[in-house]
Amino acid sequence: MIEKRLRWYWRRPTSTSWRLDETYINVKGKWAYYYRALDKDGNTIDFYLLPTRNTKAAKRFLAKSIKGLSRWAFPQKLNTDKAAAYGAAIQELKEEGKLPPETEHRQVKYLNNRLESDHGKLKRLVKPTLGFKSLKTAYATLKGFEVMRALKKGQGSPWRYQPGVKGEVCLINRNFGL
Repeated sequence: MIEKRLRWYWRRPTSTSWRLDETYINVKGKWAYYYRALDKDGNTIDFYLLPTRNTKAAKRFLAKSIKGLSRWAFPQKLNTDKAAAYGAAIQELKEEGKLPPETEHRQVKYLNNRLESDHGKLKRLVKPTLGFKSLKTAYATLKGFEVMRALKKGQGSPWRYQPGVKGEVCLINRNFGL
């Protein structure tokens, strides 16, 4: 519910250079893969939780990330780690016409440092949960974490009446009538 109501307040990416990566989340004693995308300024673009780490999963995540974007908002550069799944997924999306053919795929590890450090901040929130019982509850909880982190990063700042935490609280009060 939080994500549905507050997602509109997120600023869409102004940067056309995206960082893509995945991290592990413990779900029912097994690892699930939490795909995330940030722009070069550190703003959250999108996220997706999947039980597998392969080309099909990477393609689903990328397709979800670019869905609904205007042509001018499409990424010009996609920075990933050395995972082969991203390269194949990007190529398939280009062939299907969902991604512009001039989109550059860069596999440079140091460009994802901001994303890797953002994973750590997210993991600090996840650790006290001691794992999740199902993918559905994990994804619902992670959605709430991501929305609140995005607001904390200032992605909803144009709609806050006050700076800081007070502005975040007012934004949530307005949307949920608390």
